[in-house]
Amino acid sequence: MKRIAIIGGGISGLAAAFALEERRRAGVRLEYVLYESSQRFGGVLLTEQVDGCLVEAGPDSFLTEKPWAADLCRRIGLGDQLVGSNDADRETHILVNGRLAPMPHGLMFLVPTEVLPAFFSPLFSFSTKLRMVREWFHSPRPSNGDETVAALVERHYGAEMVDRLADPLLSGVYGGAASQLSVRAVLPRFAEMESIYGSLGRGMVAARKKMKQSEPRPAPSIFTSLKNGMQQLAVAIVERLSADALRANSRMQAVRRQERGWVVSAGGASEHFDAVIVGTPATAAASLLESVSADMASELSGISYSSSVTVALGFGQEVRASLPPGFGFLVPRSEGKRLLAATFVHNKFLHRAAADRALLRCFLGGSGDKQVVELPDEEILRIVREELRQILGLAAEPRFTRVYRWRGAMAQYNVGHLERVERIERLRKQLPGFALAGNGYRGIGVPDCIRSGEQAATEVLAAE
Repeated sequence: MKRIAIIGGGISGLAAAFALEERRRAGVRLEYVLYESSQRFGGVLLTEQVDGCLVEAGPDSFLTEKPWAADLCRRIGLGDQLVGSNDADRETHILVNGRLAPMPHGLMFLVPTEVLPAFFSPLFSFSTKLRMVREWFHSPRPSNGDETVAALVERHYGAEMVDRLADPLLSGVYGGAASQLSVRAVLPRFAEMESIYGSLGRGMVAARKKMKQSEPRPAPSIFTSLKNGMQQLAVAIVERLSADALRANSRMQAVRRQERGWVVSAGGASEHFDAVIVGTPATAAASLLESVSADMASELSGISYSSSVTVALGFGQEVRASLPPGFGFLVPRSEGKRLLAATFVHNKFLHRAAADRALLRCFLGGSGDKQVVELPDEEILRIVREELRQILGLAAEPRFTRVYRWRGAMAQYNVGHLERVERIERLRKQLPGFALAGNGYRGIGVPDCIRSGEQAATEVLAAE
């Protein structure tokens, strides 16, 4: 009987454990143990019910186009709990010169696919608008290796587009800067479009046309979540795992390779396993694997992470009525604020706040503001409320507040990241019965983490 250790009880580790549990129930002879250093499983999937509002401390949803999260939800019996975002009211504002400007119609991520709405938008200067027009006539450009997102965007649209769109969008998703993040790792479709079409605008229009031809049905919502919050996914997985396999409050002490298998030491005890899946952040994995493979530990430690702070604020009907329409706003670094973004949760997911409540989620931190995570709650709330007053004119006293810190949680896919991952993979294959999972490698979102966990389970089961 094969024994498998899973280190890390976040969504990657949980996905790996459930994949193994499915195989066990299907008759495969195996045992698994899931180690988690904290008292709860689920990692950043954390949901609270507060004053008629459903508050997400971590991710509030996942991208619908990536199927692995929704597929897992259906396999664990949560298919009827899936809910889509309120895309009928999907509008995002950008803070420009202290005022909120709506992103123009036809803007797909940061690529204008319709010239006129972008041309008449107050979001861009006249020189940037002219560059948008000229961009449609760019010739194909062969790829010359990896580069930053900022370099590619500036080549097509200029520095203002980097400042006002690329950087705030990537700060919200990755907690990183466009001047550091890798195009090939973060926006591979953009690099491909440039090599085929030259113009990102023409490439995006062609991709949209192809999508409509292959899927004539109405487009699904961009974001999907669960009725009772994202933690519902973690709870449902844990309920379907063997209770004997769950080891919460088990801080990892060592992982050692033996001639036949592995020894895992945690919580003062050591156990022998035939295979090990490490689903921790890459930096933690590096520390564990130093004595197993110094080369792999060195490569893993080269993947950097940023920290973030999420602040939830609940208000009454008067604030709800006063807010702009849409999902919220993004803040370019050039505006001199510490806020990176704010989501109007009651608009994005209608069921997450009572009809007479307004629920805002604000985001701070990332690679450009490493210190904010160390500030006391009172100072973070003071910053958030003052900047909301400046941006929205919001001076009302909140009915409730919550502050959540996520230290070292967001992997940074800097230039050269994919080459590093390939080197890690080559080193991993030299270790029989070993696999990695998590957001540090080939995708940071919940679906990507689930895919990595399930793939890790498949890899260790296939190992001799």
